[in-house]
Amino acid sequence: MNKHHLILIISVIVASISQIFLKKSTYHHHDSLLKEYLNPYVIFGYSLMIISTILTIFAFSGLHYKEGPIIESIGYFIVMILSYFFLNEKITKRKLLGNIIIVIGIILFYL
Repeated sequence: MNKHHLILIISVIVASISQIFLKKSTYHHHDSLLKEYLNPYVIFGYSLMIISTILTIFAFSGLHYKEGPIIESIGYFIVMILSYFFLNEKITKRKLLGNIIIVIGIILFYL
């Protein structure tokens, strides 16, 4: 594993955290459309997404394109775990099965 792999993994983690903040914003009622899109959760979530995009661009400068989707797919698992801890979402059998299918697909794709 080189530094570009690590940067892409960090990018996936940052994007996953971004998704949690954006979803957390939907739990709050906002008085106006402007407040719905200009609240701290949304601004921070999109800021993290921009950082993630920049990290991804830099990571792909030193990776084969085939490796990208494999590393980025761990985001599904990270979001499921973060949602459990920060949004109190349950990890159902269906979600777990979906993540297992994704991992199997990654393994088959990479072979």
